[in-house]
Amino acid sequence: MTLTLLDWFSLFINFFGASLLAVGGAISAAPEMHRFLVDEHHWLDDATFASSITVAQSAPGPNVLFVAVMGMNVGLIASGGVQAGWPAWAYGMMTAYTALIGMLIPSGLLTLFITKLAHKHKDLSIVRSFKAGLAPIVVGLLLSAGYVLNIHNNHPSSDWPLWIVTLVSAILVWKTKVHLLLLIGSGALLGGLGWLQA
Repeated sequence: MTLTLLDWFSLFINFFGASLLAVGGAISAAPEMHRFLVDEHHWLDDATFASSITVAQSAPGPNVLFVAVMGMNVGLIASGGVQAGWPAWAYGMMTAYTALIGMLIPSGLLTLFITKLAHKHKDLSIVRSFKAGLAPIVVGLLLSAGYVLNIHNNHPSSDWPLWIVTLVSAILVWKTKVHLLLLIGSGALLGGLGWLQA
């Protein structure tokens, strides 16, 4: 299966639009990306979608890298997979750049414009109200992203330790000043010891 010109345009436009939803960062647009890539076009399956995010988030660099990994996977799958050789990798790189550029252009321009405007008028009540109103939206988008990433691997009877660690971490972040790296390191240690498994 190769992507048509309309598919390329659709991929670019969808990530362009998802970028405008990314109020809490690129990851908050993951549910929209899942709907488009997995549910609507079937270019990725649930496991590939989730692993694209996992691999990119574990690598050093900006959080938006997962968009490029998703684009790369769409291109690789569409061109016959890794076994198809360098043409598949080239095709994957083109889809990675298409998705990434679509994601970066609107959010970058909007951030630049809004930041300048908000800084210039930071004392106005409408600006303070706008910032306060975004907080619950960001939380809701991040919760929906977590739900979408977990639906393919949902085993309530065995996942309860993960839910407890998530709840404890959320309460610690909310009620204390514990450093996030300490929580991340603790989670990595628990996983490394085999006490937590996804």
